[in-house]
Amino acid sequence: MCYFIYLDIDKNWITKPRGSVEYRNGLNRFLDFAFANSSSDGMIHCPCPLCGFRFFQTREDAYDHLLMKPFPPNYTFWLHHGERIVDERPSGREELEPTINSGDQIRDMVHDAFNFPGLQSDDEDSMNGHVEDVAEGLPYISDEPSRETRAFHDLLEDGEQELYPGCSKFSKLSFLVRLYHIKCMCGVSDKAFGLILELLGDAFEHAVIPKTLHDAKRIIKKLGIEYKKIDACPNDCMLYRGSDQDLSRCKQCGASRWKQKTRKNSIIRINAIVKKNGKPLPAKILRYFPLIPRLQRLFMSSKTLVDMLWHKRGTNSDGFLRHPRDGEGWKAFDMRYTNFSGDPRSVRLALASDGFNPYGNLSSKYSIWPVILIPYNLPPWICMKQSNFILSMIIPGPKMPGNDIDIYLQPLIDELKQLWAGVDTYDASEKKTFKMRAALMWTIRDFPGLGNLSGWNTYGGRACPTCNLDAETRRLTFSQKWCYMGHRRFLNRDHRYRQDRSRFDGKVEDRSPPTKLTGRDVLRQLDGVPVSQGKVQAVGSKRRRGQQTVMQDESP
Repeated sequence: MCYFIYLDIDKNWITKPRGSVEYRNGLNRFLDFAFANSSSDGMIHCPCPLCGFRFFQTREDAYDHLLMKPFPPNYTFWLHHGERIVDERPSGREELEPTINSGDQIRDMVHDAFNFPGLQSDDEDSMNGHVEDVAEGLPYISDEPSRETRAFHDLLEDGEQELYPGCSKFSKLSFLVRLYHIKCMCGVSDKAFGLILELLGDAFEHAVIPKTLHDAKRIIKKLGIEYKKIDACPNDCMLYRGSDQDLSRCKQCGASRWKQKTRKNSIIRINAIVKKNGKPLPAKILRYFPLIPRLQRLFMSSKTLVDMLWHKRGTNSDGFLRHPRDGEGWKAFDMRYTNFSGDPRSVRLALASDGFNPYGNLSSKYSIWPVILIPYNLPPWICMKQSNFILSMIIPGPKMPGNDIDIYLQPLIDELKQLWAGVDTYDASEKKTFKMRAALMWTIRDFPGLGNLSGWNTYGGRACPTCNLDAETRRLTFSQKWCYMGHRRFLNRDHRYRQDRSRFDGKVEDRSPPTKLTGRDVLRQLDGVPVSQGKVQAVGSKRRRGQQTVMQDESP
């Protein structure tokens, strides 16, 4: 014998116009019932035509989806939201599964960009929630869709719209993404790209192509492939972020935050702020690319997810060192942090940085420093490919940051601390969220770069980071360069070179190798060391006698 759970809810609102009061009130009653009976982590299966019961959404997002798209008119028995058929016979009941239609790559890309895949579980018991918990955690519901929801649906419409009538190979969004990719890979200038768009629009009148570069960027920007601009002190003293975001002068050196130009006359020298469209231009800008969403997308795609788990599933039968996972550092880290290494999805990162001249002119002394992260979870044949590098930030010139690179690494360090604790991430294979953790384990740099990233002095007689303070150095008489003569101490005790006086420095080497310092030992050495960030501001040109300098008001 079977019977239905009785619901005292009028479902005629489903056929009402979406803008009517009846539809909105009925939608709220549906959400109340669904979250009381079938919520999972504060989310339910969204029945809108776009999600098609495949993806979980919060109450606010589900409300927005069902306002923008119609509620399924045939979905009058709410099977996926708590309404059940109960069978009193001893045999188990059979549940209906929603039909899943796979979308094209553009739709998958849009879902990944907005983190809309959500949760999906085969266990029906995990869908049962408590009415009290849901009622306390309900967000405020607005009558207007959120900005993220509008951008999401705009991209879906662009992804489904044909490039021209009858075109099945390209949609408006796929063609634009392909064209913009060619622009980036081939270094096409903005002006040339705008002229190409204009030519394509004139040649193909029926094609839906943006007319200008600005229109194209407005569409692509909705994918979330963007970076943050953080103003910096021109002397590398501080970043204008957090509580210092509204300052107009550096707290350390007093330098202005804004670009300035000098107006001269016989008596007064005025430093005026350079403005564009009425807004002051920063003197220095750090361009920072958030790390967390980029790591999350590696697991939200089923293709890259397999590669991210290679370090655990791949075999190394001969014992040769072909990947960092075969080294002692990786194994020692796993043994020390078992909670981290217990999940193969934990990300191991390496950081690489070096300066270069972007203008390619040897007469120019401009130096720009990109900071790149490399995920070492990937197999060796793809982890060092350019397409898998993660650009973290671009430190502007004109001078190298030197030891003040620590100032620019602050946003990255904040994200790494957050990743060490764990960030909720969707797993495309398990159809569930998990706590993704990440750790920075290595740096790739030259020897002067080691001094910038670690703070160790790479000049003088104590430049060796391995020997530390136990280094044996000698100053060469004629070249006046430092020479390290204690390398025989690393040999075995019975090695003949230890007793050879004539070929080396005239001494017998009987010392043991230097003691390897732990992290605590290094921190103990740094305790009490005074550190001052920033560079001394260069003295400007000489003023003529009687000339005064006037600073313009620096309020933006």
